[in-house]
Amino acid sequence: MVIIDKYDALILGAGAAGLMCAAEASKRGRRVALLERAERIGEKILISGGGRCNFTNIYSTSDNFTSGNPHFAKSALARYTPADFIALVEKHHIPYHEKTLGQLFCDRAASDIIGMLQGECDAGGVKIFLNSDIREVSHASEFVVRSGETEFHAPVLIIATGGLSIPKMGATAFGYDLAAKFGLKIRQTKPALVPFVLNIKDQKDYCDLAGISAKVIVGCAGHSFEEAMLITHRGLSGPAILQASSYWRSGEPIYIDLAPGQDVTATIREAKVRNASTAQAALQTFLPTRLSGRWLDLNWLNHNSASQWTNQALEDLERRIHHWTLVPLGTEGYQKAEVTAGGVDTDELSAKTMESRKVPGLFFIGEVVDVTGHLGGHNFQWAWASGVAAGRAL
Repeated sequence: MVIIDKYDALILGAGAAGLMCAAEASKRGRRVALLERAERIGEKILISGGGRCNFTNIYSTSDNFTSGNPHFAKSALARYTPADFIALVEKHHIPYHEKTLGQLFCDRAASDIIGMLQGECDAGGVKIFLNSDIREVSHASEFVVRSGETEFHAPVLIIATGGLSIPKMGATAFGYDLAAKFGLKIRQTKPALVPFVLNIKDQKDYCDLAGISAKVIVGCAGHSFEEAMLITHRGLSGPAILQASSYWRSGEPIYIDLAPGQDVTATIREAKVRNASTAQAALQTFLPTRLSGRWLDLNWLNHNSASQWTNQALEDLERRIHHWTLVPLGTEGYQKAEVTAGGVDTDELSAKTMESRKVPGLFFIGEVVDVTGHLGGHNFQWAWASGVAAGRAL
């Protein structure tokens, strides 16, 4: 026997965007059903920020996002700012702190943010259905979502099912498939904020140094990021690398400045004796000893050549230090990607409400949309802002 359950709005996905949208819509008196396929809400929130949830960034603006339409996110981000979310956190008496570059984290645990969102939903009477195995989604005079023996009916359907990152936590292409079913365009997806895998030669040359990190500038496709780089067992990671990965395309090079803002070879030029020892001492001032020695051996030192110590040659060394070029073999994929780039084409949606231009009452929010934030709380801010934009439109 099929059970018919009617609501004002159905939301698929109880992650950051879905929970925020549900809470906001319920404040406006809407009867909301929130369907989640997992056993609990906010799975990715719980693991974010090392379990402390980097819930926003105080400096977050539209400049911290990439999209096929770089202007799309401006409206939602301007109407729900980091200060707005911070006010909500403080309303619930959640202690937090700032780390580098404006990143805000919970003092205790990410579960504080889950509890806050749950409380906001409970206050508005949101009905949350966990372990929802959605069998069918259809639309005629209204939207119908079939889950188990229940048919959920509503004039509004919000898709907040996330992207493809971290499939072990249940990530699927469900949201993209629904968008395609309703005739919306999808921009090609790819892993973003993800470590690089180096080619076999570079792995042999550098990956035995796994665990060594350095502050560098990583450039890719006209964008650059000055943060830490970490050598891994298969390639490169760390904040600077993750940031660059969102802009990288297969086969393209990345450029690494190993000593930002420094004149490394100045001490070599001034030394009484110019040799490998003075070069290594100069580079060790800015890089970990093992990395500086390895890099010089592989990229510069020719122990039988006196010509490498001329002023002209040292100018070339300086250039190489600030413009080390590598071509990654690939990335670690969705398994280790923090987010998914690409998704539902923003040309298909209203920038103010997140509603489909083709199908009235159909909304897409959060990671499923082609809006990808930089590392450091920006993707959560997009989840909150896009969720609020849709919630206020209902």
